[in-house]
This record gives sequence, C-alpha cells and structure tokens, in this order.
Amino acid sequence: MIDNEMTWYMIALSAILVNNIVLIRFLALCSFFGVSNKIEVSLSMGMAVIFVMTLASAVSWAIWYFFLFPLKIEFLRTASFILVIATLVQLVEMYIKKTSPALYNALGIYLPLITTNCAVLGVAILIIDYKLGFLTSIIYTIGVAAGYTLSIVLFAGIRERIDMAPIPEILKGTPIIFITAGIMSLAFLGFTHLFGL
Repeated sequence: MIDNEMTWYMIALSAILVNNIVLIRFLALCSFFGVSNKIEVSLSMGMAVIFVMTLASAVSWAIWYFFLFPLKIEFLRTASFILVIATLVQLVEMYIKKTSPALYNALGIYLPLITTNCAVLGVAILIIDYKLGFLTSIIYTIGVAAGYTLSIVLFAGIRERIDMAPIPEILKGTPIIFITAGIMSLAFLGFTHLFGL
C-alpha cells in the first residue's frame, strides 16, 4: 500500500479517505455507532483516539524495532501493544475525568473501550507489517486517526439531522443508522482510486 516514493500528504490523505479505518476497513465500529449521537462528543472521542493512536503507534514502533525484533520475541507483539494501549487510555481517562467531568460522563463506557478499539491495535500492527519508518508511521497513524475522527463527526452530524427528519416508523432507530452508515461507506468507496492505489 505505501512505498518510499509517496509523499507525506499522499500517505495522510490515503489513510483519511482511501483506506478510511471505519468506513472502508470496518474497524472501530463499536465506538463509531456508540458515541456518534452528538457532534461535540464525537469530536472529543476523535481527539482522544488521535492522541492515543499516535502515542501507541510511536511506542509500539519503538518496542518492536528496539526490543521485540532484536531479541527475536516477535510473538509478544500483540500482548505488548495491548499493554501500551491500555496504559495510554488509562492516562487519557484520568486526565479527562479530572479536567472535564461532563465530557467524561458523555463518553461513558466508550472511553475505556479505546483500550479494546481494534483500530488502535490494528494501526500499531499495520505500521510494523508495512515496514514503515518512524516518521512515516506517525504520519500514517495521524491520517488514520483523522479519518476516524472525520467519519464519526460526519456521522454524528447526519444522525442529529435524522433525529429531526420524518423517518417511517419501521426504519426509526437502528435500521436507519445502519442504512446511513452503509451509504457513507459507499460514498467513501468513491475515493478508492484517488491516487491510483
């Protein structure tokens, strides 16, 4: 997917639009559906994911290249990456609880679920599988996290409008939410050949 000749903006745009982690790869759907009721909450969740995903990828990259790979204990990759992610989420959770109790309550169970958010672990594993350098992996990770944030904020905006729309009774609630997510996914498929990837 990514080679050395691609520029940073192509890597970022590819991660945001072409290979959107939620709408194209279908990772992180739990928080995508669970937190996307309000734009403000979705944006806050996106910022938390950007922070955790970027730090987790940077630390995971360092652990892989300076510890696991040289010592030939690659089989500990998933366990060590999950430990890094869980630690970072705990720090974010404590910070948000102390600085913004209202936001902490609004995010609810979905904030600690960042720990098990498959997108965060998925990106940490992908940067190793793609054999990205440190700077390229950070750019890619920020792009993926920005793509997550873009999707969840757009979806929250659409859901707020759906709540005021005259929806047929049979489609109200979960059915219209899934239909909307499917249409968004189809729309993002339009970016597939943006860079000829």
